[in-house]
Amino acid sequence: MADWSPAHYLRFGDERSRPFVELVARVPSAPATIVDLGCGPGHLTAVLRARWPGASVLGLDSSPAMIASARADSTDDGARYELADVRDYAAAPGAGADLVISNAALQWVPGHRDLLRPLADTAAQTFAFQVPGNHDAPSHVLLREVAARAPYADVVGPVERRATADPDEYLDLLARPGWQVDTWETTYTHLLTGPDPVLRWISATGARPTLDALGTHDPALRARFAAEYGAALRQAYPARGYGTPLAFRRVFAVATRG
Repeated sequence: MADWSPAHYLRFGDERSRPFVELVARVPSAPATIVDLGCGPGHLTAVLRARWPGASVLGLDSSPAMIASARADSTDDGARYELADVRDYAAAPGAGADLVISNAALQWVPGHRDLLRPLADTAAQTFAFQVPGNHDAPSHVLLREVAARAPYADVVGPVERRATADPDEYLDLLARPGWQVDTWETTYTHLLTGPDPVLRWISATGARPTLDALGTHDPALRARFAAEYGAALRQAYPARGYGTPLAFRRVFAVATRG
């Protein structure tokens, strides 16, 4: 899979930032040190700064392009950005930052459920995260259906149903003596505009591995897939006079040491 595209990802920066704002608002502690796992291009550091102006922020991401973009665009002398893998961070011994937080990143980590307690253990105060819960939304169902057709299936194989857990499962995974856990879900209705807005949205995230694989094999095949998939998305998400509504479910968890 090719590296992330910060510019493509940030086309819907406001919509992608809203869940992080809600997550940060529910963190009860006042951290002096923060680690942002899967920080992307660093665009959410401002949200952390607004809530905790004096905190030291370290952003970690496994994407060289995202880290390069975060460093280039950063005007915050108190924030640092480093290339790192979530699994390596979870395996690091001892406590890390007061707050360990992650926005829409853990769903990309294989076996992320097994990492939740180790990640929480690295936090001196609070571990908080948000993940998409839309794996059975039409956008993702259609992605799997179209990719399973010939000739795409011969190139990409079965597209993984990258399912995250429901709030009660995350509660079960994180709740234990000495911890207070808050889990919930929110469905946002984003109003998208422009041509094929749902395709543009998902091509930067959920559909990216499929599009990258097809493009590497044959750019013409990628274009054919995008046209077929885009037509299915237009039918599932019809444009209205004021834009194209996209319902997007997200799941949240905040675990705080008691």
